[in-house]
Amino acid sequence: MPTPYRRHAYRDAPYLLNSLPGALHHRPLAFAHRGADPRRENTMGAFRHAVDLGYRYLEIDVRTAADGTLVVFHDEELDRATSGSGLLSEKTWEQLAELRVGTGDGFTEPLVRFEELLSTWGDVHLNVDLKDAAAVTEFARLVEKHQAHDRVLAASFNDARRRSVRRRLTRPVAASGGWAATALIVLLGPLGLMGRLGGRVADIDCVQVPVSQGRIRVVTPRFVQRCHRAGLQVHVWVVDDPAEMHELLDMGVDGLMTDDAEALAEVMRERSVWPQR
Repeated sequence: MPTPYRRHAYRDAPYLLNSLPGALHHRPLAFAHRGADPRRENTMGAFRHAVDLGYRYLEIDVRTAADGTLVVFHDEELDRATSGSGLLSEKTWEQLAELRVGTGDGFTEPLVRFEELLSTWGDVHLNVDLKDAAAVTEFARLVEKHQAHDRVLAASFNDARRRSVRRRLTRPVAASGGWAATALIVLLGPLGLMGRLGGRVADIDCVQVPVSQGRIRVVTPRFVQRCHRAGLQVHVWVVDDPAEMHELLDMGVDGLMTDDAEALAEVMRERSVWPQR
C-alpha cells in the first residue's frame, strides 16, 4: 500500500505543482537529474527519454559560451563529457555545436542551447543550476522572452546569483537555497534558531540537498520537519537505489533527483504518483 502523504503548509509556487490543487497536490516530485542518463547527460536524447517515461521535471545545468549563448552543460571543461577539450566559456556556440556528448560508448549527442530546451515542451519544468555568474542575465532574458516564470526554478550554490535573477524579472520564479542558506538551516535548525534566518528562508521555496555531505547526515526526519515548518520543500539528490528512494519518501521528502530514470519511475508508480506528465 502506498504511504499516505502528510499535508504540509507549503508555500504556493506555480513551479512546484505539489504546492497547488491538482493531481500532484502534496505528492512527491520526480526530477530527472541531467536527464537521468549519465551516458548522454544534459542532451535532448536524455531529456526526451525522461519525458516519454513520464517525467515532468528535468534538472539541468547551464553555462555561458564565449558569444553569450546559454548552453546546457555541467562541467567547466569539455573534456570529460564531450568530443572536445578546453573551457566551454572560451568557445562560441558555432564551435560547440560541432561537438558531441557521450561517455564510454562513444560521442553521439549534440549539445543543447537552453532556449531550445525551454521551447520544446510547454508543460515540462526545468530545475536550472546556474553554473557561472554570466548566466544570470541571459537566463532572465530568456525566461522573460518565453514567459516561462512558472516553468523554471533558479538554483545555484551561489545565493547571490539566485537573488540577482529575481531582481531582473518582472515576475518571480521559484528558487532553492544555495550553500550558505542551506548550511545555516542544517547547522542552526537543531539549535532551534530557524527563526533567525529571516530573509534567507523567506526568498526560497525549497532546499535541494544530498542525503549526506561528507560525514554530516543532512536529510533526517527532524531536518525534513524543520524545513516543512518553515514552509520549505525538501528535494534530495542524487538517489539511484530504490530502497533508499522509498526510505526518503517515507521520511516525507517532497522530491527526488535521480540518474536512474527507470528506477525512480517504478518507485513512483508503486506509490501511485506516476506518470507525472
